[in-house]
Amino acid sequence: MSAKGRIARAAGLMSIATLISRILGYVKDMILARYFGATGMADVFFVAFRIPNLLRELFAEGSMSSAFVPVLTEYRTKQGEDEAKRLVGVTFIFILVFVGIICALGIIFAPAIVTAIAPGFLNDPEKFSNTVLLTRIMFPFLLFISLAALTMGALNTRGVFFIPALAPALLNIVTIISVLTLSMRFTNPIISVAIGVTAGGLMQFLFQIPAFFRQGYNLKFQISNLNQLRHPGLKKIGMLIIPATAGMAVAQINIFVSTILASYLAEGSITYLYYSMRLIQFPIGIFGVAMGMAVLPALSEHSVKGEMEKVKEDFSFALRLLFFITVPAMIGLIALKTPIVSTLFQRGEFGHAAVTGTADALMFYSIGIWAIVGVRVITATFYSMQDTKTPVKVAAAAMIINIIMSLLLMGPMKHSGLAFANAIASGCNFIVLFYFLRKKLGGVGTRKIAGSFAKTLLASAVMGVAGWFVIGSGLWAESGHDMEKALYLGAAVTLCAGIYALISHLLKSEEMGYIMDKARRKVRRKDAD
Repeated sequence: MSAKGRIARAAGLMSIATLISRILGYVKDMILARYFGATGMADVFFVAFRIPNLLRELFAEGSMSSAFVPVLTEYRTKQGEDEAKRLVGVTFIFILVFVGIICALGIIFAPAIVTAIAPGFLNDPEKFSNTVLLTRIMFPFLLFISLAALTMGALNTRGVFFIPALAPALLNIVTIISVLTLSMRFTNPIISVAIGVTAGGLMQFLFQIPAFFRQGYNLKFQISNLNQLRHPGLKKIGMLIIPATAGMAVAQINIFVSTILASYLAEGSITYLYYSMRLIQFPIGIFGVAMGMAVLPALSEHSVKGEMEKVKEDFSFALRLLFFITVPAMIGLIALKTPIVSTLFQRGEFGHAAVTGTADALMFYSIGIWAIVGVRVITATFYSMQDTKTPVKVAAAAMIINIIMSLLLMGPMKHSGLAFANAIASGCNFIVLFYFLRKKLGGVGTRKIAGSFAKTLLASAVMGVAGWFVIGSGLWAESGHDMEKALYLGAAVTLCAGIYALISHLLKSEEMGYIMDKARRKVRRKDAD
């Protein structure tokens, strides 16, 4: 199978697994919306969850993948399988010790952390104390998710993508079960969500263990093995993780800036931003994250072998295919924002005012989707060359832009201004990072990428206008009518997808042709069998 075929296949498998997880995630969000609405209690959980979730991005799924996968690939390519397995074992010991200490410190200093992240809560002692309690309950989630990231990275380098990508579904399943079975047992029902998050993180790790062991890896911890922490491979990972972690921190600070500023806005603002961010994470997670993770092992292998032309080819292909899939999703979220939010969340405590607030934020967040997913692929390309410094420098500049724009826009636009500031900063991040990658590689086929993007944007725009006219506005202001809304929205999305495919075909989109060719070959193979 060609490199493009392997990347597309890996991205496809991860997208399917991520889709399952995201669907379960939306079921979880629907349950949370029904039980807790856009109230102060919901704000407490979402603030508390952002703290371990930030650390997950910093020390687990983000920096671990960016540093661990390229170094493990290098060891497997140059020093053999046994040394690669030894590196995995040493990294396991490091995570237990280092991340375990971070979790203990986080539990101890939770009040100070909550003060920093949501200073507006200091005006409400009960809200503040509840946020501290939930933060302490959820801090062990960081250790479990870090171990899950280790097993995921090790499996990805062996070409195993589906099981690691499906593992996050366990987090959603366990959280749903916890809310449904435990919420009535607590005076403060939101505690059940925090318990579900921590238990779900553990299950996300354990779910991957059978596949991990089948690949010949093992997880053993002995006090005598602590001297292995001097392993040169671990030191190399550490040197790469430091700037990668800083880069992830800069990206997450954008979210925290929104949280801090939103804590001074009307009640419910934090929740509006949370649910709208969750919705844009659907295409970002299914396609952007999946493509970034799928392309990283292939790019790392090319970089280790010095095959830079193949790095350019794979990068260009991955970015063009990613835009082809995510740009129509971006336009669709903008055109159908109110029907989507109403169908998913408008029930129980989540009324029409919450739908409107969330839909407004969704529109402005969505404007930046193309840039967010694009940065995933560009960053993966830098990481494959073991360059983790350039992305963090560019992300730091984008962070400053986000802070400035947030302060300028939150007055006239309220919480929507915070979402728009994030989109503007994401666009700047992509443009500058693309410039530096093009300079580093001596060209990446910019004209071909721009031409493909133009066709994709035109087809998406036609699709979006059609969807906006078809969907109407009368049904979405009322609660209830769940089945009618779902069928109506589903029909509109199906129509939009058909229009997009047709226009892309008429524009002779290369990516559309690639997908159709793959589909025809698959049908022929089935007929031959």
